[in-house]
Amino acid sequence: MMHVTCSECETIFPVPPGTNRFRCPICRPATFNRQPPLPPPSSHGGKKAVICGVSYRRTRYELKGSINDAKSMKHLLLNTFNFPHSSILMLTEEESNPYMKPTKANIRMALSWLVQGCQRGDSLLFHYSGHGSQQKDYTGDELDGYDETIVPMDFEKQGMIIDDEINETIVRPLPYGVKLHAIVDSSHSGTVLDLPFLCRMNSYGQYEWEDHRPRSGTWKGTSGGEVVAFSGCDDDQQSADTSTLFGASAGVMTVSFIQAIERGQGTTYGNILNSMRSSIRNSSDQKRGLRGGFIQEPQLTACEPFDVYSKPFYL
Repeated sequence: MMHVTCSECETIFPVPPGTNRFRCPICRPATFNRQPPLPPPSSHGGKKAVICGVSYRRTRYELKGSINDAKSMKHLLLNTFNFPHSSILMLTEEESNPYMKPTKANIRMALSWLVQGCQRGDSLLFHYSGHGSQQKDYTGDELDGYDETIVPMDFEKQGMIIDDEINETIVRPLPYGVKLHAIVDSSHSGTVLDLPFLCRMNSYGQYEWEDHRPRSGTWKGTSGGEVVAFSGCDDDQQSADTSTLFGASAGVMTVSFIQAIERGQGTTYGNILNSMRSSIRNSSDQKRGLRGGFIQEPQLTACEPFDVYSKPFYL
């Protein structure tokens, strides 16, 4: 089956291959031409990744480092974690293929592709670098009353993608034996996957797991799989896009994550988180604080609590 996106309500649903026209189950009786599908790469070796860098070119929201972040993450996956080139789907404004642009519809399709057909032993990764925001929560499943969002390049016309949808698409369907890592470099991203538990760590590396399961009882975990997410900052903080911390335009969180791996500090989840926070905390920008620097604390969330200093990190 092929998956298509309704041009009106953006519902994603399957249609038989070769179908030239389809009827949206939500917008009936309207009928739409089938959009060309997002061309998915083949997956080899049980590894798949979606990398998304949104720069918002030629707008007042422009970011200078997002595409660099995407390229750096792809290089890390290829050369350090042996992801096959053909198993990485990369969405940036630099792509000539219109279905590889980081629009709302394309990001949705890419996330669906990421988990489609996954099976025991697979390792999946979602990396996003771009703007993040918050919206009022109307379902009652957010402790702070706000849904976290990622911001596609066409958000002014199509809107944002909220954490509820991200969770429903790539977290809840994950079967037993499949591991998903998310690395989300955006503002307000602490709980952007809506995972049930957040690792609250202080500056000394001491931590405890906070229970973020919604009072409504809605299940935000997986169908047996494992999900761990690194995010750029807490839900009430902003993530920086800087050219002073590492000498080139980049997202602070993405580069601090990559440096932790390359410097041999990526043995456990706790070591990675401590290394990232230390790099940011000791930077000249961070020390300026309220005088113009950035203050952000990368976060770690998961579908189940674990000992962050004994659990090995691997992709």
